[in-house]
Amino acid sequence: MDKIARFAVKNPVTVLMLVLGIILLGFISLGKLGTDLFPDLNTPKIYIELKAGEKPPEEIEKNYVDNIESLAMRQNDVVQVSSVSRGGSAVITVEYNWNKDMDEAFLDLQKELNSFSQNSDLEDFTISQYDPNSSPVMVVGLKNDLIENMDDLRKVAENYIRNELIRIEGVADVRLVGKEESEVVIETNKYLLESFGLTTDGIAAQINNYNRNVSGGSIVDMGTKYVIKGVSVLEDLKDLENIVVGFKQPAAATGTGLTTDRSAVSVTERVPVYLRDVASVKFENKDPDNIVTINGERCIGLAIYKEPKFNTVNAVQNLDRSFRDIGKALPGYQFIKVTDQGKYISNAIGEVKNTLIAGIILAVLILYVFLRRIGTTLVISIAIPVSIVATFNLMYFNNLTLNIMTLGGLALGAGMLVDNAIVVLENITRNKEEGLSFKESIITGTGQVGGAITASTVTTIMVFLPIVYLHGASGEMFKDQAWTVAFALLSSLFVALLVIPMLLSTLFHEERQNMVLTSSLQFRWYKSFLGKIVDNRKTVIILSAIMLAASAFIVPHLGSEFMPKSESAEFTVSLKLPEGTGLERTNSTAVRAEGIIKDLLGQKVKLIYTQAGEDNTSTLIRDNGVKGENTASIKVFLNDEYAKETENAISQVESYLATIPGLEVTFTREETALQTSLGTSESPFALEISGENFSELERLLQESKSVLLNNPGLYNLTTSLDEGTPEVDIVIDRFKTSYYNVTAESVINQIKGYLQGSPAGTFEKDGEMKDITIKLENVSLGQLRDLIITAGTVKVPLSELAVIKKVISPGEITRRNQARTCYLYAMIKGGQPLDKVVNEARESLKSITLPPDYKMEFTGEELKRKESTSNLRFALILSLVLVFMVLASQFESILQPFVIMLTIPLAGVGTILTFFILGKPLNMMAYIGIIMLGGIAVNNAIILIDRINQLRLAGTDKREAIILAGSQRIRPILMTSLTTILALLPLTIGIGESASLRSPMAYAVIGGLVSSTILTLVVIPCVYWVFDTFGDLIRGRKANLPETF
Repeated sequence: MDKIARFAVKNPVTVLMLVLGIILLGFISLGKLGTDLFPDLNTPKIYIELKAGEKPPEEIEKNYVDNIESLAMRQNDVVQVSSVSRGGSAVITVEYNWNKDMDEAFLDLQKELNSFSQNSDLEDFTISQYDPNSSPVMVVGLKNDLIENMDDLRKVAENYIRNELIRIEGVADVRLVGKEESEVVIETNKYLLESFGLTTDGIAAQINNYNRNVSGGSIVDMGTKYVIKGVSVLEDLKDLENIVVGFKQPAAATGTGLTTDRSAVSVTERVPVYLRDVASVKFENKDPDNIVTINGERCIGLAIYKEPKFNTVNAVQNLDRSFRDIGKALPGYQFIKVTDQGKYISNAIGEVKNTLIAGIILAVLILYVFLRRIGTTLVISIAIPVSIVATFNLMYFNNLTLNIMTLGGLALGAGMLVDNAIVVLENITRNKEEGLSFKESIITGTGQVGGAITASTVTTIMVFLPIVYLHGASGEMFKDQAWTVAFALLSSLFVALLVIPMLLSTLFHEERQNMVLTSSLQFRWYKSFLGKIVDNRKTVIILSAIMLAASAFIVPHLGSEFMPKSESAEFTVSLKLPEGTGLERTNSTAVRAEGIIKDLLGQKVKLIYTQAGEDNTSTLIRDNGVKGENTASIKVFLNDEYAKETENAISQVESYLATIPGLEVTFTREETALQTSLGTSESPFALEISGENFSELERLLQESKSVLLNNPGLYNLTTSLDEGTPEVDIVIDRFKTSYYNVTAESVINQIKGYLQGSPAGTFEKDGEMKDITIKLENVSLGQLRDLIITAGTVKVPLSELAVIKKVISPGEITRRNQARTCYLYAMIKGGQPLDKVVNEARESLKSITLPPDYKMEFTGEELKRKESTSNLRFALILSLVLVFMVLASQFESILQPFVIMLTIPLAGVGTILTFFILGKPLNMMAYIGIIMLGGIAVNNAIILIDRINQLRLAGTDKREAIILAGSQRIRPILMTSLTTILALLPLTIGIGESASLRSPMAYAVIGGLVSSTILTLVVIPCVYWVFDTFGDLIRGRKANLPETF
């Protein structure tokens, strides 16, 4: 290590150029780093979606889902297969191991399921990978107070605004929600058609015959070739009304009404029947898929999606500029921004940057308090910016992005970046005091602690290595943070060993050297205090053991959860009405609910965005199980100052909405960015019951719900089993259909024609193609029996051919790993740890007796919590083993690493007490902080033990060596600890998702560092004495025993 310092002192220009080169490349790398909210989580899921007409859920399950699940389960590395079968559709989710190559998995599964994609019974069959860009980066409401017809608003949105937005760099797609589209409606009734002997299919065919251009070949005349084209395209509604749909024979001629036999009578004798005679023709808006309102006013929602890998913040900035330009071009049109991922990311990352800067300033201030010299403080402080800028190089070369986790890593490491430089400076100071020349004290001082600071840096890096190798949500989430901290610490080691010696030798001249290397802040009292501590070592060790035992007793009372809850000023209210409820009624219920929310929350509400009906803006609905005409979601945005009151607002709204009969209400706190990344976007509490019999599952679910209603930690309990979809089964009599010589398919098609009408081609209006639909009047259940079915030349009522009965089919059938399942969901009351609520629920559910082959287990966040806790426990054990190996090789001892590693449980005391006093449960972020602590806490002990060993090798007595080393190392130990603690302090404050993520980590490290620093200075010297004596005993040096005990 002397050689590195000597090189730095003798070649200052070379070192300076090297540093400037790193800084230059660092700034270039910073400009090229992408910006995102979280690291790119390659969630290993593949979705299979199918549509099969209007088949009931049981038929979908039996004919398709069962076979698809069996084939999917046989794929390599598949962890779980789950499915939801609904009327006419199903979604199967295949989950793989986190280390699986998803492109390979996708191709293998596609090949295995190839036969289904060619199945003619399926209307649609798609296989898709999980896409983190499946939620829009921005949702904007479009409205115009002067336009009431939603089709007119749609034209502007679709033909102008969408085209303008899609051209923007980074924008992949723009979807319209709540739009209405007009069509040509030909309205008639079955009695009128029967009187003329017409059918809807016949009229549709006649319209299609007239409404087309037909090529008729070509002729050549005088050397010029003419293409012959028959033009018969309908140009307006009059053309449509004047289409001849049949001929009516004069009553006097035959008295038989309409005829299609052209040979029966001459054309002049037949009376044409025009479309206007049997139907009214008009433009009318189609029934919308969904209805969108903002603050109670109808609008169209623009859901905007970005291209994969494109910088979200840049995409949103481009969109903002474009909306300003479009607003100028379209006066009267209002654009209301509902959600904005770019702003959210900018705020979150800006907040982390601010805490990083605040942490650096606090660390520098504490340095000045100890050093009392501006010049020396600046020399040490230079380690922080140089290390951070150097880290940007390594981040760029490892394809990392600037996100909450990587910036959080820099913020966590900011205080540690000066640790090595502080230790180097302190040792240089001590060598100068012992009489060495200035340059020699720099070279010798750096060399003496080079091994210790390298070991402490490597131990800190080592605790992050297991995180890099972790699989699952925790590994993917924290991998980038682990790399960032490791890169920053390596950079700080380079600065301490090379840059600090160069700066000290170059910037400070001989007359200023003594002034530079003196400090006003001394701890002379500690020498005598340490002497008393060493003399009373037995008492100190016993008290420490009692303290460790007490903290171990507190741990079970802390509670545990998966991820910390964010204090967001948003929440979503999901409404579900009974199956079969139409969109209009759903929307009116949503409007009532919106009014209740406005009355309850008053001035707290900033914006309410309501969407009734099917949600087609996000593929994440596959997981959530939304939606149909009977569902609606109300997104409530509170003013930022009321963010802390979101929990109360949800409770208030729930108590009122619960009084509306037939309405199922669920609430979601807006933690969507993190939850969707980790796949936990459902309710925090989820109970799964699996078995085969549907009615038995329903009974068990209702029993469980009645038991859990008494759990004080739960509210808003909902189940996955609905009343079911009302259906009409038409059971066709095979004998009678054979007798009348009509097929079942013909019967069903005729019923469909009566109920849905018939498509009759398209019609051009204002440059758009409009559908033409022939509609009959609505048919009631009573009229369904009397529908006339044409069987060859005979007409018979439907009741003659089939039995008609009303049934209720299951609303949906959920399965996991090929077993039928049902779920109970609930919200957890604020301040209640997840594990405690789950344990209470588990105890109360023991009263329910499960039949054989039926299982009950907690899924959702509890499953994720168990997985992540198990993973992080493994990471902690592995990191401790690696730290031990590094220390054993550094000190060439097996016993001394045990002394140093005792600081880790001593640090744990502080962490446990911190969370206990604050009343916060442990979560994944806190566990990461505890793992980090394992590497940070040992650093102080390394510096202390390393100096004791140096003094003893120089011939100093054991007691004197311990006391002298303590007095020499107290200042660097306190400085390094305080800079780390103060740099982390800003991370514990603030609101929002980034604050909720980082604060548990900061609390864990701060609490642990406070206790480990104090106890290192008190307990470690005593433990060193005991272990050293034990080592002497093992080696047979019994002569030393009397003085040790």
